[in-house]
Amino acid sequence: MVVKNEIIANLDKLPEALQIEILHYSEYLISRYLQQNQEQKSTKRGCLGILKGKIVMSDDFDEPLEEMKE
Repeated sequence: MVVKNEIIANLDKLPEALQIEILHYSEYLISRYLQQNQEQKSTKRGCLGILKGKIVMSDDFDEPLEEMKE
């Protein structure tokens, strides 16, 4: 990967103190990325059961209709 090689080349040019800062920042980015992915997965499942308790069926729902009793 070209980007990965460029990042490593730039890291080699920096003093160790700045390399540590970049390490901490990359860990922060990873945790934020994982958190966003987790939030997206949890919101996708929100549509199951969304209408629970809002739809009411009559007690005689399974009974044959008046027109069909013959």
